[in-house]
Amino acid sequence: MRVTHVITRLILGGAQENTLASVLGLRQSGEFDADLITGPALGPEGSLLPPGPLPPFITVLPQLVRPIHPWFDVLAFARLVRLLRARQPHIVHTHSGKAGVLGRLAARRARVPVIVHTLHGPSFGPFQGALANQLFLTAERVAARVTTHFVVVADALRAQYLAAGIGQPEQYTKILSGFDLAPFLAARNDPQQRARWGLAPEDFVVGKIARLFKLKGHEDLFNVAPELVRRCPRMKFLLVGDGPWRGRFERRASDLGLRSHFVFAGLQPPTEIPALVGIMDAVVHLSRREGLPRALAQALAAGRPVVAYDCDGAREVCRDGETGFLLAPGDRAGLQTRLLELAGDAALRARLGERGRALVREQFPVERMVQSLQTLYRKLAADAGISSGNPARGPHPA
Repeated sequence: MRVTHVITRLILGGAQENTLASVLGLRQSGEFDADLITGPALGPEGSLLPPGPLPPFITVLPQLVRPIHPWFDVLAFARLVRLLRARQPHIVHTHSGKAGVLGRLAARRARVPVIVHTLHGPSFGPFQGALANQLFLTAERVAARVTTHFVVVADALRAQYLAAGIGQPEQYTKILSGFDLAPFLAARNDPQQRARWGLAPEDFVVGKIARLFKLKGHEDLFNVAPELVRRCPRMKFLLVGDGPWRGRFERRASDLGLRSHFVFAGLQPPTEIPALVGIMDAVVHLSRREGLPRALAQALAAGRPVVAYDCDGAREVCRDGETGFLLAPGDRAGLQTRLLELAGDAALRARLGERGRALVREQFPVERMVQSLQTLYRKLAADAGISSGNPARGPHPA
């Protein structure tokens, strides 16, 4: 069965890692001929594209850029239609905002029988203004009309989109964003790794893995940092990621007189993340916009307790008092209290971490994610009257 995935860009990020892992897993199964169309990986977030010549199953479409650009968007749509008509996939599976809309509409124009879209995070909500919300909500409703099925990485996303009148309940399937657990299960608090980043064995390290930009919650961490350090002088903050606001945050740390307490690890390849999580004592996730935060699941796989804002799907892995502490968005007092509590109670950290590890072992293996996709594809293909041996041309709604 032929499946084409479409994503706006393969930067370092949870949705992108999910998509690439899905394509690779499908290709390894032997049942699915999966390929991937992506825009260029532009920006400071890094790239998942391999150096050198691209593997034959990945196509980069230069016009498929993240910002709204009417001329490029028209060109990207036309090129997608041509590519899909040439490849004749049985299923097109789209990801992210721009590729999610253009890819689904192009698949409809190319008469692809089954069109699937994954919601990795919300494209509308209180994190942006009314005009942007109306624009994205309208685009999602238009694209939903040609969507056979939605995949969500969290129940919260399904509820949000259904409340906005997008799709019907039976059109949604939850498939958690799985990843390779082994490196995180093996992560350890390595003194040499700590020394590499200027961290002492006795430091209490609060980690945060996120793009250095708005809506990620770094400002709240900086606001509580002075009191945290005053009450726990050995507390350090390890920030993994890069972005347009790095200079701003570095200046903020200096202005607070806490530059020695903040470690900016910068952009790191996915292979380095398990070792970095291993030297963290707790992980915070303070984003105001997320699907189901991959960083939380990775922290729990490494046995590290988490503190998270109750946004979107965070509560589905950060279970308050069980795997970590869940806070109302913007609750800086609660953030301060919980981090001090974790810093002073090693037994509590161990208990929360172990329960989190058990949860992730069960629910987040990448193999489980790929198997769930295969099951869904088979069902949707059967419903459309096609099989792996049939041509992609098939019944299509008028």
